This record gives sequence, C-alpha cells and structure tokens, in this order.
Amino acid sequence: MAQPSIRPIIANWLQPLVSRLAFQHVSKTFPSASHAAVHDCTFEVAAASFVVLLGPSGCGKTTLLKMVNRLLEPSAGEIFLDGKNIHAMDATALRRQIGYVIQQVGLFPHLTVAQNIAVVPELLGWTKARIAARTDELLELVKLDPEQYRARYPAQLSGGQQQRVGLARALAADPQLLLMDEPFGAIDAITRASLQDEMLRLKNAISKTILFVTHDVEEALRLADKIVVLRAGEVVQYDTPHALLTQPANEFVRALIGADDTMRQLALVRVAEVMQPFTHAVELDNALTLSADDNLRVALSKFLASGATTLTVVQDQTPVGIIRFDQIRALSKHAPS
Repeated sequence: MAQPSIRPIIANWLQPLVSRLAFQHVSKTFPSASHAAVHDCTFEVAAASFVVLLGPSGCGKTTLLKMVNRLLEPSAGEIFLDGKNIHAMDATALRRQIGYVIQQVGLFPHLTVAQNIAVVPELLGWTKARIAARTDELLELVKLDPEQYRARYPAQLSGGQQQRVGLARALAADPQLLLMDEPFGAIDAITRASLQDEMLRLKNAISKTILFVTHDVEEALRLADKIVVLRAGEVVQYDTPHALLTQPANEFVRALIGADDTMRQLALVRVAEVMQPFTHAVELDNALTLSADDNLRVALSKFLASGATTLTVVQDQTPVGIIRFDQIRALSKHAPS
C-alpha cells in the first residue's frame, strides 16, 4: 500500500501562525478636535477570529481600524500584532503583511484584474509564475473564473465583482491579518447579501484573523465571531452576537442590536453560535441535520416540522455538534412579551 504523502503536513508546518491583535488603552485625538475620536480602547482579537467593529457613524470604528496598519497613529496607548508593538515596526513592511479592503475598493483603473492582484506580490519579489498561479487560485476562491476575468479592467466589472477582486488583492500575499472597512457599504442589498454569504464561506475556507468595520447591525450579527460595540469612541461591550442579543450591557446596546425582537434574533444568530460541540463520534444515519451556518430561524422551522427535540449540526457534511429545541426556547425568553 502506498504511503500517504507528507507534503501537506510539511506545508502546514511551514504556514505562519495566524495573527492575533491586541489594543491596550488606545486613544486618538485629532488636532483642534473638542473630544477624542477613540478613547482608552482595550481588547484583544484572537487568532483566526472574525471580529466586527460596530456602532453609529462617528463612533471611531474606522479610526480604530486605520491605526492597525498605521494609516493613523494613536495619540496614546499601544497596539500589538503577535506580541510585537506595531510602532516599533517599519510601517511599509507592516502594511505588506496586512490585507486591506475598503468600501471604495481602490482598484487601479489602468491595470487589469490580474495586474491589480499582483501588486503586493510584485513588491515582494515573487516570480511571474508564482504570481500567475496565485492570481488564478484567488480568482477561483472568490468565485470569478480566471479565464474570463483576469484580463478585464475594473470599469468592465460590476460593483460586486470589483469587491471580489479587491478581496482577492488583499489576500494575494497570504496575509494572516485582514482589515475590512465597510467593504459592502456601497453595494445593493441583493449583492451585499451574496457577498456576506461568500465571507461566511471564505471564513471557513481560509485561516485568517479578520477585523471588519460596519454600521449594519444585521451584517455584524451574521458574520462575526465577536463584536466590539463602540459609542463616542469607547468600547461599550465586546461579546459574541448571541451574548449581545441576550445580555446587552446597557440600553444603548439593547436598542442598537434590537435585542427585544425575538424573531430578528433567530434570523440573525448562526447555529454555530449556540450549538454544543461533539465530544465523540456520532452516527448520522437517519439523523435530522442542519448546517452550522444556518440561522436559528431555520433551526426553529426544522424543529416544528419534525417534532424533534435535537438536531445534528454539520459543516461540510461532517457532524460538529448538536442544537436542542430548549436552547431556542431559552433565547426567546430574553425578549419581552
């Protein structure tokens, strides 16, 4: 019998550790401003997690994000990337190891899709063959056919396609940290929902630490592992979507999140948020299943249709946990009648 190849194992060993990020008492006051845009923010972003900065306009979300890649410098406090103070690092070198996606996309109009994706790898001295292979790989990852799209120019793409190329460009040099500033804010609702679906798929397909800015509460609840709720530059609550909905820190968070709307909660919270992970192998024959990326409203429908009290949760056809009807009932009790 042929021995299994060890190349994938070696490749995994050679992969850099996924980045973790830490903010310690970070503040930013702009010249002549009457108050700080960001004030005394302290929190950590775990490696390979998807963290959303959420809050109303002017609350400091983008300012906080831009201090990570040093487009802005803090007035006080420190930011650490993998335990290293980013202010002791060369700014250009720092930015080359961080992916950055913005609302306006920022593609170079005179460059093709392939040339746009190649910008950072070329700066890093990659060979043409390696760049070409990486470009095609990324276009396939964001669901754009390389043969059809690599030679097109940005003006020949729809807004959604441009954002996909922008995401591919941000991933080109395989950064372990990805910053996303309102990336879907200028896109129509249908395309936005489609791109959110893609983000959920990519989140499971790639191991990246993602810091994502949005003022859209439903987008935050749908995508995030954890959410930083900001108000007037300060962190009001940092928690999971489920915890924010069921245990808001104050009336501001309750009103922002819509914690009193039970059916909205069920439609926005993913099954993965509340499932109980498996501790042993489970036989799936004839089991009622649903996806970890389904929402609790889908789960409720399956419970009511089947009369079951427990559903098996799967990810890529693999059982990963269970969810019980009592968990959904418990969630509904947090909303007033």
